[in-house]
Amino acid sequence: MAKEDTLAQWLAQEQAVMERMNAGPGAGVATPAQIAGKTGLEVMQSMLAGQLPYPPIAQTLDFLLIEVGDGAAIFQGTPGTAHLNPMGTVHGGWFATLLDSALGCAVHTRMPVGRGYTTAELSVNIVKALTPKVPRVRAEGRVIHCGRQLATADARLVGPDGTLYAHATTTCLVFEMPAQSRA
Repeated sequence: MAKEDTLAQWLAQEQAVMERMNAGPGAGVATPAQIAGKTGLEVMQSMLAGQLPYPPIAQTLDFLLIEVGDGAAIFQGTPGTAHLNPMGTVHGGWFATLLDSALGCAVHTRMPVGRGYTTAELSVNIVKALTPKVPRVRAEGRVIHCGRQLATADARLVGPDGTLYAHATTTCLVFEMPAQSRA
């Protein structure tokens, strides 16, 4: 598929997701009552459907959740001038945050009701500089292993032409959520 066709599909999907998300509660944090009884995958699907708020950091850093599935999450971002470092390229922290979001949400999709996770380790390898000349990038995360106490995942940050900009891995601690957080 040509880069222009891929980009057109990405932009159309982004617009549809944003319309659904903004028709709902918008940016914010879900309350314990809103997520009670939901698996991690159900929470992510509800966010995409505009039934739960999406995290405010998505607005701050100009990226959003595009797709979720069992053990997978895709985020799409717009590298902009607000993300530039003094050398005129996108700051490594933007790469890391976008990849960490895809990694963490991929793990989140594997959480049963009452279980949570937190990032214990994040490793990012930036292999190509990124500038606002690249209109969109996607961070595609997938779970490698999800156990009772640990989960691991990997992700790739790619452009619409298939260019690899970075790849990452994570190890997450998995734990029982406190009862008041689930009620």
